[in-house]
Amino acid sequence: MGTTEARADVLVVGGGLGGVAAALAVCRTGRTAVLSEPTAWLGGQATSQAVPPDEHPWIEQFGCTASYRRWREGVRDYYRRHYPLTAAARADRHLNPGAGRVSRLCHEPRVALAVIEAMLAPHRASGRLTVLLGHAPVAAHTDGDTVRAVELRESASGESVTVAADYVLDATEGGDLLPLTGAEYVTGAESRETYGEPSAPAVADPANMQGVTVCFALEHRDGEDHVTDPPADYAFWRDYRPDFWPGPLLDWTAPEPDTLRPLRRTFDPNPDEPDGPLPAGRDTERGDKPLWLFRRILSRSRHLPGAFDSDVTLVNWPMNDYWLGNVVDVGAEEAARHTEAARQLSLSLLHWMRTEAPRGDGGTGFPGLRLRPDITGTRDGLAMAPYIREARRIRAVTTVTENDVSLAVRGEHGATPYTDSVGIGSYRIDLHPSTGGDGYIDVGSLPFRIPLGALLPVRMRNLLPAAKNIGTTHITTGCYRLHPVEWNVGEAAGALAAHCLLHGLRPHQVHGAPALLEDFQDALLRQGFELKWPEVKGY
Repeated sequence: MGTTEARADVLVVGGGLGGVAAALAVCRTGRTAVLSEPTAWLGGQATSQAVPPDEHPWIEQFGCTASYRRWREGVRDYYRRHYPLTAAARADRHLNPGAGRVSRLCHEPRVALAVIEAMLAPHRASGRLTVLLGHAPVAAHTDGDTVRAVELRESASGESVTVAADYVLDATEGGDLLPLTGAEYVTGAESRETYGEPSAPAVADPANMQGVTVCFALEHRDGEDHVTDPPADYAFWRDYRPDFWPGPLLDWTAPEPDTLRPLRRTFDPNPDEPDGPLPAGRDTERGDKPLWLFRRILSRSRHLPGAFDSDVTLVNWPMNDYWLGNVVDVGAEEAARHTEAARQLSLSLLHWMRTEAPRGDGGTGFPGLRLRPDITGTRDGLAMAPYIREARRIRAVTTVTENDVSLAVRGEHGATPYTDSVGIGSYRIDLHPSTGGDGYIDVGSLPFRIPLGALLPVRMRNLLPAAKNIGTTHITTGCYRLHPVEWNVGEAAGALAAHCLLHGLRPHQVHGAPALLEDFQDALLRQGFELKWPEVKGY
């Protein structure tokens, strides 16, 4: 095994949505970038983790960057060009290919990937962008407060490449560069005393992090039998009863995230649907009750008759959230053990659905459920990577707390109006059950801004977070972790690095001088960023 060397203006480690957006921001200025990704697919949440976008209710009008909107519209255009849509679906300006209720844009992971690759293609062709798939960071070379280079190892060959860069962006799913570079960071839950957050626990617990989910795509073939032998851990998961759950985990009844009351979900594969658009998003009444519809990513009704024998739905449900151990900020062996346990939980849920799940007709089991490995890009049909909701977080110049975004705390005053805004976002504070034994924490929040100070480590000078690893708390990561916000954070980090290279500045200088900050924000506006919300009501 050998090591080669490479050089770029900016190194982006992690090819999720934040990393992709960061690379786009760097390359469109004419600067060079290396973008690495440990899996075979760029796109993170939207592709290798197979999670349809979680977005706010105004996403079709405003509330994201121009490039994120181009990606969304690119997904729709892909379906219009290549899929046998009905005339009504093709003409629908806000086409939702899956007609899922979690989002106004539910789609297959491979389509999201195709659009990402198309957006990056001109920069790869020009030589400005180098993409290293299957590469993960294993070491960093630092000089005081500066990162000089990062060593990336290819999993398949064991070969390494050491990339030197003027700026290094951490867009990994777990904030993996932070310990490698010696950057100050936090994990898990801060105490209530730390920031005075009403929803924080009395005692801090750095190991208390949101659970992860191994998603999978399903179709249903009526009359067919796809039952296999039970997975190795099936007996454990079938009998598992969490203390904060209304019954067994493998059951249609699970807590409502916002009220914690037991809610019995329904499961009806391939239901007949009325014509017209379906409701979508968190603003609709209990859109997560019909599980088949909630994260459906391919709808037969949106396509010509006979084009597809079944819908395809994405399973990311309360029943396959895994919280019995962490996969972030633990050793490789422990992370692998808990990742495999999360996989076993998802396979056990599938086996339970095929064999024991109650049906509406009084029977049990849906043997016609079939995994779609072609959709997830894997042999076993599970997602390529677990959906990681919570990463290591930098100790930042600015830390966003519950008191900055909570509806109950801020009320009519709105979220904290950061004057150093580099973007905006909106989502409820939505914390899934955690490794510390917490159930759902669901708190109403206000449309918020993303402060530049949350992207600045307290000490490191050329290391920037570009995903879920910004200066939030355990509580506020629940609303700053979703697709459009991660994209915005990554794009802002990439734009900041390019801006500093152009003007001979450092990020902390830009933040600290009002005139320099105004120049940078003007540059962001020209690139299609939104830095403050219009007047919005009803969320």
